[in-house]
Amino acid sequence: MELHLRGKVAVITGGGTGIGRAAAVEFAKEGVLVAAVGRRPGPLQELAEEFRENDWPFYWEACDVADRRGMGAFAGHVFKQFGALDIWMNNAGIAIDKPLMQFTDEDWNRMMATNLQAVYDGIRLAASYMIEEGGGVILNASSFASRIPHANGVIYAATKAAVSNLTKSTAAALAPYGIRVVGYVPGMIMTPISEQSICNYREDFIRNISVGRLGRPEELAALLVFLSSDRAEYITGVDVEISGGKFAVQDCRMPWRFRNGEDK
Repeated sequence: MELHLRGKVAVITGGGTGIGRAAAVEFAKEGVLVAAVGRRPGPLQELAEEFRENDWPFYWEACDVADRRGMGAFAGHVFKQFGALDIWMNNAGIAIDKPLMQFTDEDWNRMMATNLQAVYDGIRLAASYMIEEGGGVILNASSFASRIPHANGVIYAATKAAVSNLTKSTAAALAPYGIRVVGYVPGMIMTPISEQSICNYREDFIRNISVGRLGRPEELAALLVFLSSDRAEYITGVDVEISGGKFAVQDCRMPWRFRNGEDK
């Protein structure tokens, strides 16, 4: 399927690792000019090397997405480098899991700044360019925790539920300007942000996933690229779930046990 994305410009926050990195590569394969930003320069430098080896255009900066002034400057540099800003992917996020009474004000402020405030700022920043250009696509990372929170991640779940609502309201607010806003809800994906949880609870997670395995960042990336194309032009204001059927039924393992002859 031809997605007609060649020559478009995509910005990806948290673009050095995990889903962001996979999306950067997938966009590049479609001829998209990619710009990535993240807190740590190391992963972005490694990604830049991969882009050089493939002769793909790439621009990157190290910046905390919670730094409003820094992100504004970054967007300006991307526009100067590539001459447009067509796709903005609010992918960066952090997770802190603790028992409720152990959370600190610093935990609250940090997660709110990164997971919610930065998404709000990113939407407005992207829209300021897209309105002038006559349209664009904004992708927001939500989480399965926005639908079913987990007990040790109360702040994280709250930020992601807010992002899902923000996707709906900003999609309506920006629709008259030709801008689509779409959220994505990953299931349990093998990324740095989920690595420790997967290490501790791998079998518990898989038990609730219909397809019986964890997801890969590349499996999200292909869909995110599609959602950014005109082939998805009637999709806006919704969260798209990519979770392998997580909690699709109360007992996801029952069909597997039946297939394996464990249930007769």
